[in-house]
Amino acid sequence: MFPRLGSRMSEVEVVNWNPRNQVVIPGISRKLRIGRRINNFGDLLGPVVVAWMSKQSARRARSKRDQRLLAVGSIMHMARTGDCIWGTGVNGKITPDEYRFDALDVRAVRGPLSREFLEMRGIHTPPTYGDPGLLIPSVFPDLVELTKNPSRDVVVVPNLNDLPRWFDTPSVLDPTEDLQTCLRTIASSRLVVGSSLHAVIVADALGVPARLIPSGSEAEFKYADYYLGTGRELSTAPTVKAAISMGGAPGLAWNDGPLREAFPHDLFGK
Repeated sequence: MFPRLGSRMSEVEVVNWNPRNQVVIPGISRKLRIGRRINNFGDLLGPVVVAWMSKQSARRARSKRDQRLLAVGSIMHMARTGDCIWGTGVNGKITPDEYRFDALDVRAVRGPLSREFLEMRGIHTPPTYGDPGLLIPSVFPDLVELTKNPSRDVVVVPNLNDLPRWFDTPSVLDPTEDLQTCLRTIASSRLVVGSSLHAVIVADALGVPARLIPSGSEAEFKYADYYLGTGRELSTAPTVKAAISMGGAPGLAWNDGPLREAFPHDLFGK
């Protein structure tokens, strides 16, 4: 159903963060990344959405040179000079010297904070905002049907790095579960709470009430960037109990038209 992550579509490499787990091998003093891939569901959305959007292009054509496209996630630091950016955001945990590009082909970014970061580095960035994960209802219309008859009251979705301290939380969803499992669980819930940004993004896109809980391991930057990019101020609850009591934050106030129009169809032959 999904494209192979990290694969090429035509001559375009869709970049996403999905490293392997570190494994310690006896006799070797350092950890090696040779285990299974992490498969954090939010980080898998980029290639899936790009594959769907690229099919909307009028025709296929081979690019004159290899292209790299970054879409979804706080992976701007993974960009190289000349890469195309569509909906990617800056990671507040990454130091400025780890952003090693000189020029980018920016079509859209996650929010105004990411735009400001790039503009300060002299990179022209249009004020077109939105995480491509917000297009999930178009990619998987069956999820919309699930929202009409929720089968669970609350699902708690922690950020990947918060998962160890949330394991015993009732109704918790492991964000490294199968992508379809994560999406369908969110779609079939009456309320989504937690520190997973993409759980909130998917819920917002599907019209499922959601309440963000601050992460114990992630910087606030990406959360504020997303909310500002969708016309809202960052709104959180301190605990799961408080989040359930408060209910969902103000719903999505955002038009997906500009993000769709900004998709780099030209990379895929249109």
